[in-house]
Amino acid sequence: MKEEWLKKGYVSEPVDKMLDLKAEIRNLCKEKKAVILGHFYQADEIQEIADFIGDSLALAQWAAKTDAEIIVMCGVHFMGETAKILCPDKKVLIPDLNAGCSLADSCPADSFAQFVKEHPGYKVISYVNTSAAVKAVTDVVVTSTNARQIVDSFPKDQQLIFGPDKNLGNYINSVTGRNMLLWNGACHVHEKFSVEKIIELKQRYPDAEILVHPECKGAVAKLADKIGSTAGLLNYAINSTSKNFIVATESGILYEMRRKCPDKNFIPAPPEDSTCACNECNFMRLNTLEKLYNTLKYEWPEVQVDAEIARQAIKPIRRMLELSK
Repeated sequence: MKEEWLKKGYVSEPVDKMLDLKAEIRNLCKEKKAVILGHFYQADEIQEIADFIGDSLALAQWAAKTDAEIIVMCGVHFMGETAKILCPDKKVLIPDLNAGCSLADSCPADSFAQFVKEHPGYKVISYVNTSAAVKAVTDVVVTSTNARQIVDSFPKDQQLIFGPDKNLGNYINSVTGRNMLLWNGACHVHEKFSVEKIIELKQRYPDAEILVHPECKGAVAKLADKIGSTAGLLNYAINSTSKNFIVATESGILYEMRRKCPDKNFIPAPPEDSTCACNECNFMRLNTLEKLYNTLKYEWPEVQVDAEIARQAIKPIRRMLELSK
């Protein structure tokens, strides 16, 4: 059975359909002293049961301070790696090892390390959406929440490499006046938003504010009333007097937006290559209640990070957390 699980990357044990999965998951958490961390891009039912939901920065901060013995990261693999690096003595689980990240995949560690080697004198800023091995050749990690703040912490004459998201890097260059050297990577979700379809939505909802994640292409960002991280867009929506919002980021954030602002209308911006009314990350959606239940029950799959890579990668992660206080 374990061999089958290894091939699939998750526990494929059938789950009794009569079980109250949410109740069983909460019982397992109590029994095993486990905490469930969920990203804003997870499916609604995952967010409903998580002990804490947030963006990448908040999840890293929460992992660093939890006293739980087991962390279940309901997100994607690099988030599990970050939690394990911060908490080497804790067991870190992820419901499906196949939950990768197109942005992280666009930056192979060996190629990035060679790129860094070819540019001596540059400081290296890496987006959190990267593998532990990429973080190991990085000076400081950033998220979309703190990227501008951390870039601004470097002297103006310091040459900088920013990877792997070219769209976020271009945005940070535009608001800081920097000329960072950018790695050519991108997120498959945020690359797909359609300018034309957003304009059509704006025509239907002329009073709507357009909320855009900085991983989106520049043409989409130009339409924005607000550019920000998932947490930043959520906070903006909470504080805005507007009633209608067109949201250009992964549609999982709409769950928390609607929960926090039940009197407001959130319209997902559609991708350009689909008739679907929303844009979902297929990696994020690999995590399900059934897989979460089995992960807690069998305590597998467990996230592991090579000890030497972890030793190097912890430095830029800690630097990020220090600068984000």
